[in-house]
Amino acid sequence: MIRLLSAEIFRLELRLRLPFRYGIVTLTEVPQIILRATFELGGRREYGLAADILAPKWFTKDPTRPIAEEIDEMLGVIRTAVRHAPTLRAPTPFAFWRELDAAQAAWGTAAGLPALLSNFGTSFVERALIHAACRAQGGSLSAALRGGLLGVNLGTVHGELRGSAPADFLPAVPPAEVFARHTVGLGDPITADDLAPGERVDDGLPQTLEEVIRGYGQRHFKIKINGEAERDRDRLGRMARVLAAECRGNFAFSLDGNESFRDVAGFHEYYRWLRAEPALRDLWARLLYVEQPWHRGVALSPAIGELARDWPDRPPIIIDESDADLTSLPAALALGYAGTSHKNCKGVFKTVVHAGLLARRRAAAQPGVLSGEDLCSVGPLSPLPDLAAQAAFGVTSVERNGHHYYQGLAQFPPALQEHALRHHPDLYARTAGGWPRLTLRDGRLSLRSVNAAPFGVPGEVDLRGIPVEQVV
Repeated sequence: MIRLLSAEIFRLELRLRLPFRYGIVTLTEVPQIILRATFELGGRREYGLAADILAPKWFTKDPTRPIAEEIDEMLGVIRTAVRHAPTLRAPTPFAFWRELDAAQAAWGTAAGLPALLSNFGTSFVERALIHAACRAQGGSLSAALRGGLLGVNLGTVHGELRGSAPADFLPAVPPAEVFARHTVGLGDPITADDLAPGERVDDGLPQTLEEVIRGYGQRHFKIKINGEAERDRDRLGRMARVLAAECRGNFAFSLDGNESFRDVAGFHEYYRWLRAEPALRDLWARLLYVEQPWHRGVALSPAIGELARDWPDRPPIIIDESDADLTSLPAALALGYAGTSHKNCKGVFKTVVHAGLLARRRAAAQPGVLSGEDLCSVGPLSPLPDLAAQAAFGVTSVERNGHHYYQGLAQFPPALQEHALRHHPDLYARTAGGWPRLTLRDGRLSLRSVNAAPFGVPGEVDLRGIPVEQVV
């Protein structure tokens, strides 16, 4: 039986090289949390790691709450999930996750927390357990999922998946590279003309959209909008000119609504208005999908289904923030959505289940989109498992923004920097400043070393020197 033996939380304070405006917040500094949890797995002790930033205003989208209060709440959610875990016993990682998910969800409901937030804590323990299990077996995430080594039992979650297994729908060979879909934040400069005196960051990395394309060969983009029609139209028009000139027509993009619309019909009108703009005409053939335009308060309401019936030629629209628990995707698909997103902070096993549901839809000639998204994932311990999961699910266009908004791994201890360079030479390179950064070639990231490692992170990881709290 699997049981948690001990757990520690490490905390790093990070500063962004550029302000990142998403939704209702502009991020300039943020903590990163690393969980190291030791489990007993079949009589063997093994540790696993999980890491993420504590991104304010994403899990709750409450404009009135202080950011410091939200960060404390996220940390409390993680601690609570860790403290639930020692009481659990289960024969497989999947069964352990199911028990933890139930305990954490019950606690979150009683505490009045959104399911997306309480599940954030579950995902930390789940990811550390998956890493520990892959380390114990000496194999990759893809091999563990397809080989049944994690005990995934889809039928216990959704009856329609009874009798199917991950090997039935996950790729036999995960992709060796992915497009890094570059995030264009709401305040990001498009050309050098957008930089006021004193705003230039002199660290050798690209700053404007134009520079990003020239420096990284970027071809996939995630463009954020906020529903201010005139502003969005003007920015999209300027981006369209840059993309046409720099990419020569060879690009694709997603449109991220960041829950900007509370009126269901309002987004339909807004989208039709943008589509009618002559300056944007050439963009739409390259649209991949629209991400969560509606606020979670209305995103799964009956009004969405009514709109879908009246808008048969709508673009593929997926949920992201509304993907709060295991019932969210089936509800969204019934309303007319095309799919959902994967990011590790929402959970890995949940996406395995989602991938099964979406595969069944595609087999029936229905839309079944699984996108790859980010939570400003940065550092040597957060992007790697996330990329390993994206590859295992067969996602080939993945939002990556940590390498743009942060100065590579410059803020991480030297031991972690060297670990990345030693174990992932295809993915990290040392800069002239001495610190490693992600290596993009023609806008793509190599996944060869990630796919070969236990849940993306090989070897022994030295966390000494980072402030630590013993939780269990």
